Amino acid sequence: MLVSGRLTGARARAPLHASLLETWRRRGRTASSYSASSEPSKVRALIYGNHGDPAKVIQLKNLELTAVEGSDVHVRMLAAPVNPSDINMIQGNYGLLPKLPAVGGNEGVGQVVAVGSSVSRLKPGDWVIPASAGLGTWRTEAVFSEETLIGIPKDIPLQSAATLGVNPCTAYRMLVDFEQLQPGDSVIQNASNSGVGQAVIQIASALRLKTINVVRDRPDIQKLTDRLKNLGADYVLTEEELRIPETKNIFKDLPLPRLALNCVGGKSSTELLRHLAPGGTMVTYGGMAKQPVTASVSLLIFKDLRLRGFWLSQWKKNHSSDEFKELILTLCDFIRQGQLTAPACSEVPLQDYQQALEASMKPFVSAKQILTM
Repeated sequence: MLVSGRLTGARARAPLHASLLETWRRRGRTASSYSASSEPSKVRALIYGNHGDPAKVIQLKNLELTAVEGSDVHVRMLAAPVNPSDINMIQGNYGLLPKLPAVGGNEGVGQVVAVGSSVSRLKPGDWVIPASAGLGTWRTEAVFSEETLIGIPKDIPLQSAATLGVNPCTAYRMLVDFEQLQPGDSVIQNASNSGVGQAVIQIASALRLKTINVVRDRPDIQKLTDRLKNLGADYVLTEEELRIPETKNIFKDLPLPRLALNCVGGKSSTELLRHLAPGGTMVTYGGMAKQPVTASVSLLIFKDLRLRGFWLSQWKKNHSSDEFKELILTLCDFIRQGQLTAPACSEVPLQDYQQALEASMKPFVSAKQILTM
């Protein structure tokens, strides 16, 4: 029986408690231990013990903190978003899966409460974000190892800080790492209303690049078009509009894009390839349509197009923590200059997590769900 987020009755509680406690003991002080007390703890976390439908496997449970020692950092979480990668991880179909049971969430911002004696980079009051995926940010507090955290400036908006470590990083790296674009060059992307898509629009505008932004048709398409153009989008097209011959008129005013960013796959990715300049590159970072990328032989041969993939977690593995920190500070500069804002967000209290999970999996919902602690 489950009451107020915890199992009641010794026979019901013992197996789950033993499993959780042993798992967190094995992980050391990078996570909290499950509360053995019958009294509710003040620390709450969204935990899943097996993979499946997030709405069914995620439960709000009580945790208690380990003592702060050595390189430990006690963090009070402030806000954490629900990203597609979080959902995929819970479902068990992501490229990186934590040991179970696990706390959900890969991104968010917290404030340092206390530090261990050997901590040198952080101090109480600092804001921090995860250095890598799998930390488990959907909780009110935790004790983490210093090496798993990156300090960030506190002079940026909270929603921007909470959504800083994944989507804007992905957008920036894809814009600068695959083609040597110059001011006036153009970029084409699908899923343009996604968190990454909105960041691409803004960062590209700051870099004086033109963007052609493809979205799925919907009842409020004009409202979405206006919102993306307010962010700096040069053109906003539906998938259907991208296929009509008249679309070529766009390229009377700007050069063919040398870079395409694909988060959908299937027919949408094929259309992006069709509009690339000879020698251009399409970078795939998602597959919302759950269909393979299809490239015609003629495009590959006669236009010499390149197909690449991008995963931020792999980029972090290939680069130092200092390089990631430099990336974060670059993005913070964009934020301070008003060139990069958080995506449209809906703040949801942690206890209403079911609402956030359901909204994050609905089609045509452009607002990112942010869990507030």
